Amino acid sequence: MNPASLPEPYPSRRSLLRTAGLATVAAPLLGACVTAAGDDKPATTGGAKSAENPLGVKPDAPLEVVVFKGGYGDEYAIKAEQKYAEKYPDAEVEHQGLQKVGEAVQPRFVANTPPDVVDNTGAGRLDIATLVSAKQVTDLAELLDAPAFDQPGRKVRDTLLPGVVEDGTFDGSTVTLNFTYTVWGLWYSKALFAERGWTYPKTWAEMLTLCETIKKAGIAPWTYQGKYPEYLNDPLLTMAAKTGGLDLVKAVDNLEPAAWRQPGLTQAAEAFAELAGKGYLMSGSEALSHTEAQAAWCQRKAAFIPCGSWLEAEQKDVTPAGFDMVMGTVPAASTGDRMPGAAVQAAGSESYLVPAKAANVAGGLEYLRILFAKESATAFAQANNTLPAVAGATDGLTLSSGLGSVRDAVTAAAGDAFNFRFRTWYAPLAKAVDDATGELVNRRISVADWSARIQKASDALAKDGTVTKYTR
Repeated sequence: MNPASLPEPYPSRRSLLRTAGLATVAAPLLGACVTAAGDDKPATTGGAKSAENPLGVKPDAPLEVVVFKGGYGDEYAIKAEQKYAEKYPDAEVEHQGLQKVGEAVQPRFVANTPPDVVDNTGAGRLDIATLVSAKQVTDLAELLDAPAFDQPGRKVRDTLLPGVVEDGTFDGSTVTLNFTYTVWGLWYSKALFAERGWTYPKTWAEMLTLCETIKKAGIAPWTYQGKYPEYLNDPLLTMAAKTGGLDLVKAVDNLEPAAWRQPGLTQAAEAFAELAGKGYLMSGSEALSHTEAQAAWCQRKAAFIPCGSWLEAEQKDVTPAGFDMVMGTVPAASTGDRMPGAAVQAAGSESYLVPAKAANVAGGLEYLRILFAKESATAFAQANNTLPAVAGATDGLTLSSGLGSVRDAVTAAAGDAFNFRFRTWYAPLAKAVDDATGELVNRRISVADWSARIQKASDALAKDGTVTKYTR
């Protein structure tokens, strides 16, 4: 929902903790064996708080950081560790860059000996809702209210893009901070469109007309990462939200009865069923992984592909020169939508947390204060062509075509950026939605079946007293 992760999440992602591609390849590790943090938490002796040490870090306390090493690598995290070591030269800093973070750290959560900082991202990541229920994560309020590392006069919370704090908030407590800012849309080659004289569609009717033109030109209008139908859900859900507004989004996230029968959702499902029914999806897309589908798109075998804003970074080694990939916002279903056409689905990814049982909680918070500094975020943007969660991080930079289009989309959306939370809160519902959409676009179930299947999964969760519920 994370490059090479995902939701993601979706968000990725999505679940929504998606950084690229594999965020939902495997279900997040769940917490049947994650125990609640009790009163036996080992005492951490902090340092004296001051203007230079606002979080009370003990200068010689060791710091251990575990980072998901996906498409973004982990060099950006290592640079923040080096800054930490410069400020606290007596502290030993240990770094691990891993592909399977959840698998590595879950036993340590069980043993109450977790690292001080965890980038809980990638396939098999820990289920954050379970960690929250077990009181295994630190409330980040102190960090958010601390002075920004390199922006005098501002608190950390005031330096973040819209929705970043909310994405990591459960029952009023912010327990994760997402370092990258993911925007979901439809990607195309600006060079191909210019060459063919095609114009990016603003409405779904225009999209279908263009798809017919593209098909007649011998190019598949769309492909998608078929093994992970979450990718196709992003534009479907975005279209639905634009139609039904935030009330639709809240009804879904709050597990309301008949939420998945709302007209905005069924109309969006019908639109994507029509996309498949008219033959506008590249043949064989269902069997493709994210890398295979994206490679075919880069080879101009298809004109559109749905993806989050990590796509450019993930494809950097295989994108042909002059391809000029850009992201467009999801076309409006109709002129009567409750959200403007510029509205985008956006959320954080690369999800950082400080375990409640960490030996050096203050150090973990200070590390995040350094990581989320503007200098750190700007360097990340330059290296990865990805929008960080820190506002203004790309100011003054010469941006690539992809990152420039993402930045422009966020600017145009202004206050109309939104995000579904159910993927983060309820992993089983996220899987039910993904599975149903995969069946829908491969013409094995009807829109009515799609709606009924997902609503059944939502209702089951709503009635399950063992599942902690969240509302917005």
